[in-house]
Amino acid sequence: MPETSTDTPQAQPGETATGSITAIRPDSVTGTGVVPGIAYAPVVWKQARPQTLPHEPEVAQEGREAEAARLEAGVTAVAARLEQRSSHATGVASEVLAATATLARDRGWRKAALKLVKGGTPAPQAVDGAMSQFIATFEKLGGLMAERTTDLRDIRDRVVAQILGQPEPGVPTPDYPSVLFADDLAPADTAGLDPAVITALVTQLGGPTSHTAIIARQLAIPCIVAASKIATIPQGTNVLIDGTAGTVTLGVDEAQGRRLVEEDGRRRETVRSWRGPAKTSDGHDVELLANVQDGAGARKAAGSQARGVGLFRTELCFLNSPTEPTVQEQTAIYGEVFAAFGGRKVVVRTLDAGSDKPLKFAKMEHEENPALGVRGVRIGLRDLGLLTRQLDAIAAAGSTREQGADSQPWVMAPMIATVPEAARFAELARERGIKPGIMVEVPSVALLAPAFLAHVEFLSIGTNDLSQYTMAADRMSPHLATLTDPWQPAVLTLIGMTARAGRDVGKPVGVCGEAAADPLLACVLIGLGVTSLSMAAPAVSAVGAQLADVSFEQCQRAAQAALAATDSAAARDTARKVLHA
Repeated sequence: MPETSTDTPQAQPGETATGSITAIRPDSVTGTGVVPGIAYAPVVWKQARPQTLPHEPEVAQEGREAEAARLEAGVTAVAARLEQRSSHATGVASEVLAATATLARDRGWRKAALKLVKGGTPAPQAVDGAMSQFIATFEKLGGLMAERTTDLRDIRDRVVAQILGQPEPGVPTPDYPSVLFADDLAPADTAGLDPAVITALVTQLGGPTSHTAIIARQLAIPCIVAASKIATIPQGTNVLIDGTAGTVTLGVDEAQGRRLVEEDGRRRETVRSWRGPAKTSDGHDVELLANVQDGAGARKAAGSQARGVGLFRTELCFLNSPTEPTVQEQTAIYGEVFAAFGGRKVVVRTLDAGSDKPLKFAKMEHEENPALGVRGVRIGLRDLGLLTRQLDAIAAAGSTREQGADSQPWVMAPMIATVPEAARFAELARERGIKPGIMVEVPSVALLAPAFLAHVEFLSIGTNDLSQYTMAADRMSPHLATLTDPWQPAVLTLIGMTARAGRDVGKPVGVCGEAAADPLLACVLIGLGVTSLSMAAPAVSAVGAQLADVSFEQCQRAAQAALAATDSAAARDTARKVLHA
């Protein structure tokens, strides 16, 4: 097993400039475990960005037009590579790569960079200077805008490398199994990982709902985020990763490490061999569904054990388009997803844009706090034609699908906050023969769930935003990861209230947020009364296998124990003890 690597020539965290290992390092580091599993392998650090750019003299007046072309060529090449990678990826990976490519082509930062070039600044320094301006602005805005700073830094580094003719920065490509450490990972880094080589991910920053966590879950590799003290662990050090407990342990001998990985391998084999249907050990039925965002992802998910689709994200066909897609174009896209699942249940989420997902054609205004601004259904209720045309397309796509038990399309609106909003949306959906529902992301919906259920047929809980708004904490802030953890008792309390309201009137209440993909938390959610769980397709078997190993009564006891806890860590620990997980 190699102990060092030449992938990263500069000093790594935990090393001095001459490569000597820091004298004092921890025996273990704890972060937030977001994808369960055990890994044992040497650390490889993400390649750091060069601290200084090569010196280039001021560009003479007669050379500035060519320098501007040099900059634009770099941007075009990087964006094209990201778009190509997006076209070959599926699910969330495809979505975030496409969004990163769009950001790379953004006119705002490019205009600022070109202005610097026209003043004589060389292209690499112009990219760096322009991006620094935007990064500072986004950090001041906070909220979801601050999330994009990782993407901006990643784009900056890729464009600068392209202009200078250097290798594209990012994660190393070791030829042996490794655990990847990084300050943070951009979507373009995470989406391209090979799980046969990178056996686990650990980042100093990030939260449970970060792109890193979401894509790691899709790749089914152990992942820990917000592990702030890993900087003292040098490259080449063998570490034991426990994605369930969120621990990085040093000093584990190879024999013990291999034994623990083999035990986890047997657990994973149980997961791989699970074929459903999803039930607890005493026969309580659970509906497991898949999250998809396009036809390719739906076809892949249809080969899993998912019964249908619990969240069809429709944003991509809007976000990648300079103009609003026509009803016919939307119908074709939605039809691919319906066709992949035949007559099975497909829940379509209407356009969830705004905030960090701007629409080029919607003329959206700048907002000081975009996470609390015009986003989700608020865009459609402001521009009713945008919403009704999408509903027309969903109805048209659903009318041509194979008949089955759930042949009627289900549709839900994101960011509903008031009962009149829900009633208006339900009216528009029923006019088109679509079963209406809403997402529970705003605490007001959970608090008044019976009033909302008087107008809609189902509720679907988005745990990412519900956690953010309940705890008054930016879900992308690594410093607030424990607050935005869906294990927070306050969040679980709201989920329980919502589930009870659904049970009282005989209407389904699902969870389609990333929390549904956590096997341990899935048991707690079922114990709270949730009727369906929707997740990335690769997570379905792990959740199904975990549910099969516990009784419904255990799930209920675990839920009550978690509700009685004082914080997210205690909730997780007490539930694990009840479930013997």
